[in-house]
Amino acid sequence: MSQQTPEIEVESWVGIVKQKVSALRFGSLQIIVHEGRVTQVESTEKTRLSVEPLLTQARK
Repeated sequence: MSQQTPEIEVESWVGIVKQKVSALRFGSLQIIVHEGRVTQVESTEKTRLSVEPLLTQARK
């Protein structure tokens, strides 16, 4: 059984996804679907740290 999703509802979560993707530099986006509807959008952002300065400091 397929359900038709109202156009306004689709535009709403698609806009949220676009906003979160454009705000991420490194990370992931998870879209939660319940009974054929997007009910939640989660984003996790990673902060990348350089390992090189830590090794340099440890040798001093």
